[in-house]
Amino acid sequence: MDTEKPSSSKKKKKTIEISSLADCEDVLHNILSRLPAKSFASAACVNKSWNCVCNSILSRPRIASACSFKASAPLVKHLGPRTPIILSVVHGVMGRDALTDEFREVKFQDHEDIGVNRGICTCGQQSGIVLTVGYLPGLKVDAIPLLRRKEVPVDDTYVDVYLAPPVPMIDQFVMDIQNYTTSVSGCASPVGIIMFGKEDMDQKPIIEKLDYAMSMNTVFVGDERSRFAYRSGDDLRNVCGNPAFISDAVALVFASDKEKPHGTGEIQFHLAMSEGVSAIGPRHKAVSVRANHAEGSTWLTAKREGHHVILDGEQILRHIDQLENRFPQVELYVGVTKRRKCSIGSEKSRLITTLAFHGIRGGDQEYLYVDGVGIKTGDYFQFYQPDHNAALAACRNASENIRNLKLNSSGKGFLGRRDVANSIDRKEVLGGFIFSCCGRGNSFFGGLNVDSFPFFENFPSAPLAGIFCGGEIGRGKLSMTGQESQEESPAERRYLHVYSTAYLVISYSAAPSE
Repeated sequence: MDTEKPSSSKKKKKTIEISSLADCEDVLHNILSRLPAKSFASAACVNKSWNCVCNSILSRPRIASACSFKASAPLVKHLGPRTPIILSVVHGVMGRDALTDEFREVKFQDHEDIGVNRGICTCGQQSGIVLTVGYLPGLKVDAIPLLRRKEVPVDDTYVDVYLAPPVPMIDQFVMDIQNYTTSVSGCASPVGIIMFGKEDMDQKPIIEKLDYAMSMNTVFVGDERSRFAYRSGDDLRNVCGNPAFISDAVALVFASDKEKPHGTGEIQFHLAMSEGVSAIGPRHKAVSVRANHAEGSTWLTAKREGHHVILDGEQILRHIDQLENRFPQVELYVGVTKRRKCSIGSEKSRLITTLAFHGIRGGDQEYLYVDGVGIKTGDYFQFYQPDHNAALAACRNASENIRNLKLNSSGKGFLGRRDVANSIDRKEVLGGFIFSCCGRGNSFFGGLNVDSFPFFENFPSAPLAGIFCGGEIGRGKLSMTGQESQEESPAERRYLHVYSTAYLVISYSAAPSE
């Protein structure tokens, strides 16, 4: 019997062969992933090994994004008829230029000059479009609108019902999202929602109900005030052109797929915020409050906290303008703490506390005039102003928050090798979205690409797209580690922001079998 032990050279040769096989599989994966569709389909039929590699490629999510500042043909016709689509007119775009590969933040001219031409934003001599297309196995996605009946016939005339708050339709909107999510995932709360609101519709009661109804694990981002068009994968939801309805908002809903194939990993949404306002002056308590639904405004008097003298609008603003930390000639907002009962449908209501921002319109010897309605006698409020120093500090905090996700990923935005031992419990960052206030940008910071820096500093190779908004929606846990953040106050919820930037980071955790 030959009892001679294998020589060290034989062991080394065997190790090299195994390593070479793994390297060959990585090379094959790299090559096949670059093939066009027809060639890829042919490659999948070559043998079992190639078929497994092709299936692995198809099971991995993808996000692609690019900007163009040249006029181009409509893109909708190139997408499948069941692909949900949202087009939105915005104040500016962020993205990587399709021609130069340079990342740019471009703000357009005054929003009042913006027109819609074939889904492209045109602003005087400037135009641009940012397009993001995603393939997210393991999630079901659809566009769900908030509908309002346009007119009600009364004796051969028509009365627009816009002035009446469409609360029943808001409840229906929330239940439509819950029903869709439950049907595809078995859970009433989706993974995430990207939402666009109609520019002349108050979105506060809408987001309030969504916040009330959804788990805190559900991330909301979006544009509070925009002009949009959409296409749902369900034809029954497509009411564009229907004279009986108006869409006051649309939600792109991402829900877990309960029937996802075995071996499909998990996609998660993560939120980071860069707040851009600072509080000034004392708190006030609303005394006399009048809601003007026709103008979408509120008239109020107030008294300073701890004082008994009732102040009119002129007295309140004069005191604020005299404060040392008041920046001259910048916008003012009031952040109103609201404690309200909330419910969906016929369920029992419960109290929630939120911080809602209202822009200041002015003041006289009678009232302080603010944007929006929903303020009540007894509500406390504080003044806020845009603060670029606070915004810069918040950008640094957002970058650190996003870095926490980077420490749990490959560090490059994607896993370098398809190694089971290395891929378990690690996250691949698929890409990100930015929703930034139209008041920010170069003129606010005095520098280029400041809002996109927190993402690019950590994931420079991952796709990123963004827009400048008329109002930033950002709601979710502000911790990339999954732990509760000290910035979150369970007693006071905030989901509609001013002079802020919301960062949505989408990650993918590979299944152990991959």
